[in-house]
Amino acid sequence: MIILILTISLFILYSILILYYWLSWRSFSDFRGSELFTTTISIIIPARNEENNIGKLLKALEQQSYPKNLFEVIVVDDHSTDRTAEIVQQFPGVRLIRLKNGDINSYKKKAIEEGVAVTKNSFIVTTDADCIPSPHWLSIIASFKQENDSVFIAAPVSYNIQNKNLLAVFQTLDFLVLQGITAVSVQRKLFAMCNGANLGYDKEVFHEVAGFSAIDKIASGDDMLLMQKISKKFPQRVHYLKSKQAIVSTEPASSWKNFFNQRLRWASKARYYNDPKIFFVELLVYLFNLSFLLLLIASAWNYRFLFWLAALWFAKTIIEFPFVYSVASWFNQRSLLKWFFFFQPLHIAYTILVGLLAQFVKYEWKGRKVK
Repeated sequence: MIILILTISLFILYSILILYYWLSWRSFSDFRGSELFTTTISIIIPARNEENNIGKLLKALEQQSYPKNLFEVIVVDDHSTDRTAEIVQQFPGVRLIRLKNGDINSYKKKAIEEGVAVTKNSFIVTTDADCIPSPHWLSIIASFKQENDSVFIAAPVSYNIQNKNLLAVFQTLDFLVLQGITAVSVQRKLFAMCNGANLGYDKEVFHEVAGFSAIDKIASGDDMLLMQKISKKFPQRVHYLKSKQAIVSTEPASSWKNFFNQRLRWASKARYYNDPKIFFVELLVYLFNLSFLLLLIASAWNYRFLFWLAALWFAKTIIEFPFVYSVASWFNQRSLLKWFFFFQPLHIAYTILVGLLAQFVKYEWKGRKVK
């Protein structure tokens, strides 16, 4: 009886949270933008061993509709051992900086710092070397900043899946949920999530909050931990840009090992969040997923718990579906929803495992072991 009361209580709280996400997402209108541009932009791209991707990104940046005299492109090469730097040098006007050796735990933060140090323009936009932006990406970001007086902008990221195998579909559905939560958390001033593949912030404000100082030893968090620093000083000027023209696409992880390491990296920064609202939301989500494991273990003593386990599986799917459907529709990935119910056990298992291991174990990223 205690197990069932606990599980039902967690489900009710979780349902309220998901309903809040869904209604909030639906309440945000898409930003349309204007064509009056005054913002000067510096795009900073940290890159390590990206010879297969960096050329595609730089070509996409050449095709931007934003006036060429209003933006610059800076690639910071993070000790690549392939042809990344050679490819960058083939693009006239793109500045290449090479990251120096040193006692560094967060190479990406260091790369961004080095890029910011040589920028000429007032607004920093960051993306990853394996991303592709739309042709109007910079235009819509600049227009949004000018209209809203933003000092920090979080923008949407999507997975571009060509081969719809099990791993790619699972990642994409999971990532869609994260994107929806990102939009809601930023717009509702919870500041619980954002993605460094598509961010913008004032260079002056970056220096005003001392950049990555005090978080530079943390391997991850070049995006969210920076947003939290800026939001403390400018909470009303940190915004989410909901616009399909602002979407940056990237490829999902190519293997389960890479996927697991990526999620460990993302989850590892959770213990550094200093906002109690974020802590309690993440604790609720984790405990709710853990309740499935609790029911499974209890079924070893009483088979009736298997019925409650199946009922909770269905209930979780039903309460989440409207939110996931809304976000998937906006990203034009509604066709993947037929797998949503069947992926629930896998999603629950990985949430429990990653949430636990991320606080203790080292993970591998870009050929490095980091903690």
